[in-house]
Parts: sequence; C-alpha cells; structure tokens
Amino acid sequence: MSNELPPGESADQHIVMDWETPTHEQIIEITKMHVEAMETSSDPAVWVTAGMHHVMLYTVGRKSGNVHRVALPFWRDANGERVVIGSFAGAVKDPAWVLNLRDRDANPGVKVRTQHGLHWSEHQVLEGPERDDLWALMTADRAFYADYQAKTERSIPMIRLPESEALED
Repeated sequence: MSNELPPGESADQHIVMDWETPTHEQIIEITKMHVEAMETSSDPAVWVTAGMHHVMLYTVGRKSGNVHRVALPFWRDANGERVVIGSFAGAVKDPAWVLNLRDRDANPGVKVRTQHGLHWSEHQVLEGPERDDLWALMTADRAFYADYQAKTERSIPMIRLPESEALED
C-alpha cells in the first residue's frame, strides 16, 4: 500500500469524543442503518461519522455460514494500514464480527468496502507487544477507547486490514 491517503482523508487521526456512548442495543441499530447507507453511497457524510473514516466488513458467520456486514471506524498504523477495534463500547465479550474473524476456517480473509472501493484483506488479529504498542499509539489519538478498555476485563482486539487484493464492485 502506498502511504498516500485517499481523497478526503487526513493524516491527523486525533478524535475528541464529544458524544455520549450509545448503549449496545443502540450500537446495533445505528450499525444496521449505517451499513445500508454505506451500501448505496460514497458520500463523505456517510463514510465519515464522528470525525472518523469507516469501513464495512463482510464476515462469514462461524456457526451460520451467512455473510454479515458491519460498519466500523478505523485508525491507520504507521505504515498506513487500516486497523479496526473490537471494543463494542467496552462490552464484556468480543463482538460477533471479531469472533468470526478469529475463525480462520470461516474467514481466511475478509472483504472490506471503503468509500473508494472494495478489496480482500488477509486480516491480522494483533497480539502481544505489537498490539500493546499500537494500542498506546491509537489511544493517544482516541482516548475514549482507553475508557472502553477500563470497562472490561478482556483485552480489546485490534485487527489490521491490509489491502491484499482489489475486488470488482
């Protein structure tokens, strides 16, 4: 991937949370509406919410085998790769999309829609010192994730989404 950012994307990833965290039920409903909008529009008003650029992941259910879609904000690491965070606002358990991505039989990779295209990603669930180092950098930009971590005993997952192969839209 080139270090050049797509049109409209800023290198400044610092976000100050000026909203109240929705409940888990509200997050599910907001995500459903967001996914529908993302499927039909490339308008920045749809793809950039709360100051954060978003992607849509298409995961395969590890139990159902069905395709599931989820809209997620991303943060870029030092190499410019997108990283999504499985916080679910500090829920006790990982969100279903994270569990699906951890199942490499169901999801050897993941289809990712961005505002500007579609690609396949051989995603990487970050662990150990690499995860911890990136967590520190990411929470310096987005302190609210540290607040979410304080609400749960689980280590909130970080998943890197390198652009492995371009796909036709």
